[in-house]
Amino acid sequence: MAQNAYGPPNVMRMVTTATPQPGTTQVLVRVHASSVNARDWHIMRGEPRLARLLDRTVFGRHAPRVRIRGTDFAGTIVAVGEHVTGWQPGDLVFGQADAAWAEYTVASQNAIARVPASVTPHEAAALPLAGTTALTCLDAARVRPGDRILINGASGGVGTFAIQLAHARGMHVTAVCSARNAAQAQALGADTVIDYATTDFCATGDRYDAVLDLVGNRSLRQLRRLVHSTGTLVLSGGGVPGTGRLVGPLALLVRAQVLSRTPGPRVVIPQALPTTSQLGELAMLSATRAVTPVVQRVFDLAEAADAVRLVESDHARGRVVVTITAEDATSHLGRTGRCGAAARGWLPPSRRRPRC
Repeated sequence: MAQNAYGPPNVMRMVTTATPQPGTTQVLVRVHASSVNARDWHIMRGEPRLARLLDRTVFGRHAPRVRIRGTDFAGTIVAVGEHVTGWQPGDLVFGQADAAWAEYTVASQNAIARVPASVTPHEAAALPLAGTTALTCLDAARVRPGDRILINGASGGVGTFAIQLAHARGMHVTAVCSARNAAQAQALGADTVIDYATTDFCATGDRYDAVLDLVGNRSLRQLRRLVHSTGTLVLSGGGVPGTGRLVGPLALLVRAQVLSRTPGPRVVIPQALPTTSQLGELAMLSATRAVTPVVQRVFDLAEAADAVRLVESDHARGRVVVTITAEDATSHLGRTGRCGAAARGWLPPSRRRPRC
Protein backbone atom coordinates (compact mmCIF):
# COMPACT_ATOMS: atom_id res chain seq x y z
CA MET A 1 0.00 0.00 0.00
CA ALA A 2 1.95 2.99 -1.31
CA GLN A 3 1.57 6.70 -1.96
CA ASN A 4 3.13 9.14 -4.40
CA ALA A 5 1.91 12.33 -2.72
CA TYR A 6 0.98 13.60 0.73
CA GLY A 7 -2.67 13.61 1.66
CA PRO A 8 -5.57 11.75 3.33
CA PRO A 9 -5.91 7.95 3.25
CA ASN A 10 -7.25 7.87 -0.30
CA VAL A 11 -3.80 8.88 -1.63
CA MET A 12 -2.67 5.30 -0.94
CA ARG A 13 -2.78 2.85 -3.84
CA MET A 14 -2.21 -0.86 -4.35
CA VAL A 15 1.06 -1.42 -6.16
CA THR A 16 3.25 -4.31 -7.30
CA THR A 17 6.96 -3.97 -6.71
CA ALA A 18 10.06 -6.15 -6.51
CA THR A 19 10.70 -8.18 -3.39
CA PRO A 20 13.15 -6.23 -1.17
CA GLN A 21 16.50 -7.84 -0.46
CA PRO A 22 17.93 -7.99 3.08
CA GLY A 23 21.22 -6.27 3.86
CA THR A 24 24.04 -8.07 5.62
CA THR A 25 22.52 -7.52 9.08
CA GLN A 26 18.87 -7.65 8.03
CA VAL A 27 16.21 -10.32 7.64
CA LEU A 28 13.56 -10.66 4.95
CA VAL A 29 10.13 -11.25 6.48
CA ARG A 30 6.92 -12.40 4.88
CA VAL A 31 4.44 -10.21 6.74
CA HIS A 32 1.32 -11.79 8.19
CA ALA A 33 -0.07 -8.76 10.01
CA SER A 34 0.73 -5.12 10.71
CA SER A 35 -0.91 -2.38 12.76
CA VAL A 36 -1.75 1.29 12.39
CA ASN A 37 0.02 3.96 14.44
CA ALA A 38 -0.41 7.72 14.56
CA ARG A 39 3.08 7.83 13.02
CA ASP A 40 1.63 6.28 9.86
CA TRP A 41 -0.91 9.04 9.25
CA HIS A 42 1.57 11.77 10.24
CA ILE A 43 3.92 10.54 7.51
CA MET A 44 1.09 9.82 5.05
CA ARG A 45 -0.20 13.39 5.37
CA GLY A 46 3.18 15.03 5.86
CA GLU A 47 1.87 16.66 9.03
CA PRO A 48 2.91 18.75 10.77
CA ARG A 49 4.54 20.39 7.76
CA LEU A 50 7.42 21.66 9.85
CA ALA A 51 8.49 18.04 10.22
CA ARG A 52 9.16 17.93 6.46
CA LEU A 53 11.96 20.42 7.03
CA LEU A 54 13.27 18.91 10.25
CA ASP A 55 13.45 15.26 9.21
CA ARG A 56 14.61 14.85 5.63
CA THR A 57 15.31 11.14 6.18
CA VAL A 58 11.56 10.50 6.40
CA PHE A 59 9.92 13.37 4.52
CA GLY A 60 10.52 14.32 0.93
CA ARG A 61 9.32 17.50 -0.75
CA HIS A 62 6.13 16.11 -2.26
CA ALA A 63 5.85 12.64 -0.69
CA PRO A 64 7.45 10.49 2.01
CA ARG A 65 10.90 9.05 1.24
CA VAL A 66 9.52 5.55 1.79
CA ARG A 67 6.37 5.29 -0.31
CA ILE A 68 4.95 2.13 1.33
CA ARG A 69 3.29 2.77 4.69
CA GLY A 70 3.34 0.69 7.86
CA THR A 71 6.00 0.09 10.52
CA ASP A 72 4.83 -2.61 12.95
CA PHE A 73 4.74 -6.20 11.72
CA ALA A 74 4.57 -9.87 12.63
CA GLY A 75 5.66 -12.46 10.14
CA THR A 76 7.93 -15.34 9.18
CA ILE A 77 11.60 -14.92 8.26
CA VAL A 78 12.27 -16.22 4.74
CA ALA A 79 15.88 -15.09 4.29
CA VAL A 80 18.72 -13.64 6.37
CA GLY A 81 21.75 -11.46 5.59
CA GLU A 82 25.21 -13.02 5.68
CA HIS A 83 26.13 -11.43 9.03
CA VAL A 84 22.86 -12.19 10.80
CA THR A 85 23.17 -14.33 13.91
CA GLY A 86 20.47 -15.90 16.05
CA TRP A 87 17.79 -15.87 13.35
CA GLN A 88 16.95 -18.27 10.55
CA PRO A 89 14.26 -18.82 7.91
CA GLY A 90 11.10 -20.17 9.48
CA ASP A 91 11.31 -18.09 12.68
CA LEU A 92 8.05 -16.32 13.53
CA VAL A 93 9.00 -12.80 14.64
CA PHE A 94 7.57 -9.36 15.27
CA GLY A 95 9.16 -5.94 15.25
CA GLN A 96 9.45 -2.68 13.38
CA ALA A 97 10.59 -1.84 9.86
CA ASP A 98 9.85 0.52 7.01
CA ALA A 99 7.24 -0.47 4.43
CA ALA A 100 5.40 -3.09 6.52
CA TRP A 101 2.11 -2.87 4.61
CA ALA A 102 3.39 -5.26 1.97
CA GLU A 103 3.82 -8.99 1.50
CA TYR A 104 7.53 -8.71 2.29
CA THR A 105 9.59 -6.30 4.36
CA VAL A 106 13.19 -6.15 5.57
CA ALA A 107 14.06 -5.50 9.21
CA SER A 108 17.19 -5.11 11.26
CA GLN A 109 18.18 -8.19 13.22
CA ASN A 110 18.28 -5.91 16.28
CA ALA A 111 14.66 -4.73 15.93
CA ILE A 112 12.83 -8.06 16.05
CA ALA A 113 11.87 -10.66 18.66
CA ARG A 114 10.26 -14.08 18.60
CA VAL A 115 6.48 -14.35 18.78
CA PRO A 116 5.57 -16.52 21.80
CA ALA A 117 3.57 -19.66 21.07
CA SER A 118 0.61 -18.33 23.05
CA VAL A 119 0.47 -15.02 21.13
CA THR A 120 -1.18 -14.71 17.71
CA PRO A 121 0.50 -12.82 14.83
CA HIS A 122 -2.30 -10.23 15.00
CA GLU A 123 -1.61 -9.63 18.69
CA ALA A 124 2.15 -9.53 18.10
CA ALA A 125 1.74 -7.00 15.28
CA ALA A 126 -0.04 -4.69 17.72
CA LEU A 127 2.90 -4.62 20.13
CA PRO A 128 6.04 -2.97 18.68
CA LEU A 129 5.71 0.83 18.53
CA ALA A 130 2.84 1.35 20.98
CA GLY A 131 4.17 -1.19 23.44
CA THR A 132 7.75 0.08 23.42
CA THR A 133 6.48 3.68 23.65
CA ALA A 134 4.57 2.78 26.82
CA LEU A 135 7.63 0.99 28.22
CA THR A 136 9.90 3.90 27.38
CA CYS A 137 7.53 6.44 28.92
CA LEU A 138 7.23 4.53 32.19
CA ASP A 139 10.99 4.05 32.39
CA ALA A 140 11.48 7.79 31.76
CA ALA A 141 8.99 8.61 34.52
CA ARG A 142 11.16 6.73 37.06
CA VAL A 143 8.06 5.43 38.78
CA ARG A 144 8.08 2.84 41.56
CA PRO A 145 5.54 0.48 43.13
CA GLY A 146 2.94 2.47 45.06
CA ASP A 147 3.42 5.65 43.01
CA ARG A 148 0.38 7.42 41.60
CA ILE A 149 0.30 7.92 37.83
CA LEU A 150 -2.27 9.66 35.62
CA ILE A 151 -2.57 8.63 31.97
CA ASN A 152 -4.30 11.10 29.65
CA GLY A 153 -5.38 9.25 26.53
CA ALA A 154 -5.81 5.91 28.26
CA SER A 155 -8.02 4.28 25.62
CA GLY A 156 -5.62 4.55 22.67
CA GLY A 157 -2.88 2.19 21.55
CA VAL A 158 -0.15 3.47 23.86
CA GLY A 159 -2.60 4.22 26.66
CA THR A 160 -3.98 0.68 26.88
CA PHE A 161 -0.44 -0.68 27.15
CA ALA A 162 0.57 2.00 29.68
CA ILE A 163 -2.33 1.09 31.99
CA GLN A 164 -1.37 -2.58 31.98
CA LEU A 165 2.37 -1.95 32.42
CA ALA A 166 1.83 0.55 35.25
CA HIS A 167 -0.57 -1.84 36.97
CA ALA A 168 1.92 -4.70 36.58
CA ARG A 169 4.57 -2.52 38.24
CA GLY A 170 2.35 -1.95 41.26
CA MET A 171 1.33 1.65 40.64
CA HIS A 172 -2.00 3.35 41.41
CA VAL A 173 -3.34 4.18 37.95
CA THR A 174 -5.75 7.00 37.10
CA ALA A 175 -7.00 6.75 33.51
CA VAL A 176 -8.49 9.69 31.59
CA CYS A 177 -10.78 8.59 28.76
CA SER A 178 -14.38 8.77 27.57
CA ALA A 179 -17.24 7.14 29.46
CA ARG A 180 -17.61 4.44 26.80
CA ASN A 181 -14.04 3.31 27.48
CA ALA A 182 -14.23 3.40 31.29
CA ALA A 183 -15.02 -0.30 31.70
CA GLN A 184 -12.15 -1.22 29.40
CA ALA A 185 -9.70 0.94 31.38
CA GLN A 186 -10.80 -0.67 34.65
CA ALA A 187 -10.48 -4.16 33.17
CA LEU A 188 -6.91 -3.35 32.11
CA GLY A 189 -5.95 -2.32 35.64
CA ALA A 190 -6.94 1.32 36.17
CA ASP A 191 -7.80 2.07 39.81
CA THR A 192 -9.60 5.32 38.99
CA VAL A 193 -11.21 6.45 35.73
CA ILE A 194 -11.99 10.09 34.88
CA ASP A 195 -14.47 10.88 32.11
CA TYR A 196 -12.97 13.91 30.41
CA ALA A 197 -16.39 14.92 29.08
CA THR A 198 -17.80 15.52 32.56
CA THR A 199 -14.73 16.17 34.72
CA ASP A 200 -11.76 18.46 34.17
CA PHE A 201 -8.95 16.27 35.39
CA CYS A 202 -6.69 19.30 35.64
CA ALA A 203 -9.03 20.94 38.17
CA THR A 204 -9.59 18.11 40.65
CA GLY A 205 -6.78 19.23 42.94
CA ASP A 206 -5.17 15.78 42.88
CA ARG A 207 -1.41 15.43 42.48
CA TYR A 208 0.55 12.56 41.01
CA ASP A 209 4.07 11.18 41.05
CA ALA A 210 3.92 10.98 37.26
CA VAL A 211 1.62 12.20 34.49
CA LEU A 212 1.74 10.59 31.05
CA ASP A 213 0.13 12.85 28.44
CA LEU A 214 -0.62 11.08 25.16
CA VAL A 215 -3.09 13.62 23.77
CA GLY A 216 -1.48 17.05 23.75
CA ASN A 217 -4.77 18.87 24.40
CA ARG A 218 -3.75 20.62 27.63
CA SER A 219 -1.23 23.34 28.31
CA LEU A 220 2.09 22.53 29.93
CA ARG A 221 1.18 24.79 32.82
CA GLN A 222 -1.99 22.78 33.52
CA LEU A 223 -0.21 19.44 33.21
CA ARG A 224 2.72 20.45 35.36
CA ARG A 225 0.41 21.51 38.18
CA LEU A 226 -0.78 17.90 38.38
CA VAL A 227 2.69 16.62 39.26
CA HIS A 228 4.43 16.66 42.63
CA SER A 229 7.57 18.83 42.68
CA THR A 230 9.72 15.69 42.67
CA GLY A 231 7.62 13.94 40.03
CA THR A 232 7.76 13.68 36.24
CA LEU A 233 5.60 14.89 33.37
CA VAL A 234 6.02 12.64 30.32
CA LEU A 235 4.89 13.88 26.91
CA SER A 236 4.37 11.52 23.99
CA GLY A 237 2.42 11.98 20.78
CA GLY A 238 -0.65 14.11 20.29
CA GLY A 239 -2.23 15.90 17.39
CA VAL A 240 -5.35 15.42 15.28
CA PRO A 241 -5.38 15.23 11.46
CA GLY A 242 -6.36 18.50 9.81
CA THR A 243 -5.51 20.66 12.83
CA GLY A 244 -2.14 22.19 13.54
CA ARG A 245 -1.00 21.29 10.03
CA LEU A 246 2.00 23.58 10.19
CA VAL A 247 3.44 22.99 13.66
CA GLY A 248 1.02 20.65 15.46
CA PRO A 249 2.30 18.93 18.62
CA LEU A 250 5.85 20.11 17.84
CA ALA A 251 5.00 23.46 19.49
CA LEU A 252 4.14 21.71 22.75
CA LEU A 253 7.34 19.67 22.59
CA VAL A 254 9.49 22.76 21.97
CA ARG A 255 7.92 24.56 24.93
CA ALA A 256 8.50 21.46 27.02
CA GLN A 257 12.20 21.50 26.17
CA VAL A 258 12.42 25.07 27.46
CA LEU A 259 10.32 24.37 30.55
CA SER A 260 12.40 21.32 31.44
CA ARG A 261 15.24 23.68 32.37
CA THR A 262 13.19 25.51 35.00
CA PRO A 263 12.61 24.48 38.64
CA GLY A 264 9.75 22.11 39.34
CA PRO A 265 8.67 18.67 38.15
CA ARG A 266 10.81 17.02 35.49
CA VAL A 267 9.50 17.25 31.93
CA VAL A 268 10.67 14.51 29.58
CA ILE A 269 9.94 13.66 25.94
CA PRO A 270 11.19 10.09 25.41
CA GLN A 271 11.74 8.65 21.96
CA ALA A 272 10.76 5.01 21.50
CA LEU A 273 13.06 2.98 19.26
CA PRO A 274 12.05 -0.69 19.47
CA THR A 275 14.98 -3.00 20.22
CA THR A 276 15.18 -6.76 20.56
CA SER A 277 15.55 -6.31 24.32
CA GLN A 278 12.38 -4.21 24.67
CA LEU A 279 10.44 -6.38 22.23
CA GLY A 280 11.56 -9.45 24.15
CA GLU A 281 10.22 -7.93 27.36
CA LEU A 282 6.88 -7.25 25.67
CA ALA A 283 6.85 -10.81 24.31
CA MET A 284 7.38 -12.23 27.79
CA LEU A 285 4.67 -10.04 29.30
CA SER A 286 2.28 -10.99 26.50
CA ALA A 287 3.05 -14.69 26.86
CA THR A 288 2.10 -14.55 30.54
CA ARG A 289 -0.89 -12.28 29.78
CA ALA A 290 0.45 -9.60 32.10
CA VAL A 291 -0.01 -7.41 29.00
CA THR A 292 -2.63 -8.16 26.35
CA PRO A 293 -2.95 -6.07 23.19
CA VAL A 294 -6.41 -4.55 22.89
CA VAL A 295 -7.30 -5.10 19.23
CA GLN A 296 -10.42 -3.21 18.28
CA ARG A 297 -10.69 -4.28 14.65
CA VAL A 298 -8.84 -6.19 11.95
CA PHE A 299 -8.84 -5.02 8.32
CA ASP A 300 -7.55 -6.66 5.14
CA LEU A 301 -4.70 -4.87 3.39
CA ALA A 302 -7.09 -3.76 0.64
CA GLU A 303 -8.98 -1.88 3.39
CA ALA A 304 -5.88 -0.17 4.82
CA ALA A 305 -7.26 3.28 4.00
CA ASP A 306 -10.30 2.54 6.15
CA ALA A 307 -8.03 1.32 8.95
CA VAL A 308 -6.15 4.63 8.88
CA ARG A 309 -9.42 6.59 8.87
CA LEU A 310 -10.51 4.80 12.03
CA VAL A 311 -7.27 5.69 13.81
CA GLU A 312 -7.39 9.28 12.50
CA SER A 313 -10.96 9.72 13.74
CA ASP A 314 -9.67 9.42 17.32
CA HIS A 315 -12.31 6.75 17.96
CA ALA A 316 -9.95 3.78 17.99
CA ARG A 317 -10.15 1.78 21.20
CA GLY A 318 -6.75 0.17 21.48
CA ARG A 319 -5.08 -1.14 18.34
CA VAL A 320 -6.19 -1.44 14.74
CA VAL A 321 -4.57 -4.31 12.83
CA VAL A 322 -4.15 -5.03 9.12
CA THR A 323 -3.93 -8.59 7.78
CA ILE A 324 -1.31 -8.99 5.04
CA THR A 325 -0.85 -12.73 4.40
CA ALA A 326 -1.96 -15.98 6.02
CA GLU A 327 0.33 -17.28 8.75
CA ASP A 328 1.08 -20.49 6.83
CA ALA A 329 1.84 -18.61 3.62
CA THR A 330 5.57 -19.42 3.86
CA SER A 331 5.22 -23.21 4.05
CA HIS A 332 6.12 -23.49 0.35
CA LEU A 333 9.47 -21.78 0.91
CA GLY A 334 11.12 -24.60 2.80
CA ARG A 335 14.17 -23.40 4.72
CA THR A 336 16.37 -22.18 1.87
CA GLY A 337 15.45 -18.54 2.43
CA ARG A 338 15.38 -17.89 -1.30
CA CYS A 339 12.44 -16.45 -3.13
CA GLY A 340 12.12 -14.58 -6.38
CA ALA A 341 8.46 -13.70 -6.17
CA ALA A 342 7.18 -10.21 -6.76
CA ALA A 343 5.99 -8.48 -3.59
CA ARG A 344 2.25 -8.81 -4.15
CA GLY A 345 1.17 -7.58 -0.72
CA TRP A 346 -1.59 -5.60 -2.36
CA LEU A 347 -3.73 -8.60 -3.35
CA PRO A 348 -6.59 -9.92 -1.18
CA PRO A 349 -5.64 -13.19 0.60
CA SER A 350 -7.93 -15.29 -1.61
CA ARG A 351 -6.13 -14.14 -4.77
CA ARG A 352 -2.47 -14.20 -3.70
CA ARG A 353 -0.33 -16.74 -5.51
CA PRO A 354 3.29 -16.37 -4.38
CA ARG A 355 5.75 -17.71 -6.93
CA CYS A 356 9.11 -19.05 -5.81
